[in-house]
Amino acid sequence: MPIDSFQALACPLDGDPLSHTGTAWRCPAGHNFDVARQGYTHLLPVQNKRSLHPGDSKEMVAARRRFLDQGFYEPIAEAVNRLVLAPDGEHHRLTCLDAGCGEGYYLRQLARASGEQTTLQLLGVDISKWAVLAAAKQDARPTWVVATNARLPVLPASVDRVLCLFGFPVYAEFARVLKPGGQVIQVDAGPKHLQELREVIYPVVKSDKPGVAEAPEGFEALSTTTVGFTLSLESQEQIADLLAMTPHLYRAPSEGLARAEALESLTVTVDVRLTCYQHTPVRPLADAKEDA
Repeated sequence: MPIDSFQALACPLDGDPLSHTGTAWRCPAGHNFDVARQGYTHLLPVQNKRSLHPGDSKEMVAARRRFLDQGFYEPIAEAVNRLVLAPDGEHHRLTCLDAGCGEGYYLRQLARASGEQTTLQLLGVDISKWAVLAAAKQDARPTWVVATNARLPVLPASVDRVLCLFGFPVYAEFARVLKPGGQVIQVDAGPKHLQELREVIYPVVKSDKPGVAEAPEGFEALSTTTVGFTLSLESQEQIADLLAMTPHLYRAPSEGLARAEALESLTVTVDVRLTCYQHTPVRPLADAKEDA
């Protein structure tokens, strides 16, 4: 599985290309960004932070790593990999950005799934320093960056695939960094996702969710598929780790969290929706008139 370093980083201060020299990235204007000894680069300027330590905490990242490393969400990773890796039978290069990469589970699974016919350039971006640090410690081959989806430090039209898995999509930024015809692979919770856990922690569970939204501007919906299965959690730690991966940890009332803490086992439904969007750049009006 050939993995090349990602080279299309952009300076978060002026947008110019960054060049990798030794242990730092530098732009033509002289802005310099050191690569930490653990192997990641911090490209989130302080003026773009809303808090001192944005994103998942060190404890949340550790919980996510413990849970995912047990293979509970492997069927989701396999479904994502099938969409990302185009089986055209020829050797090709593929640049993939995981926007909100967490501790890097899905990029690691993608690297394992790629064959010798595909050369991958992988970039993981997350606003949490703790998440990116954990990702870099586990696999040094992808490029790992602390940054925000709202201002991706990536050059325009340089990426073939953008992953947004249980994250916060910023479609305008995704459109900017994608090549024409590039794709966004998005994973969202379905209406029955973790329903049994939600029934424990909330007094009333809303089962209805909005239908599939229309394709965002600049994109065309290629496919929507559902992945569903059940998980048997056999310890309180597994239940707590799953809860720590979700926004329910902060939304649920204290009484509901206490009920979850008292559980020693739980069977839960996993229900997620995978949507593949293709980037379809809007053509300038002058070009459209020439073809008319």
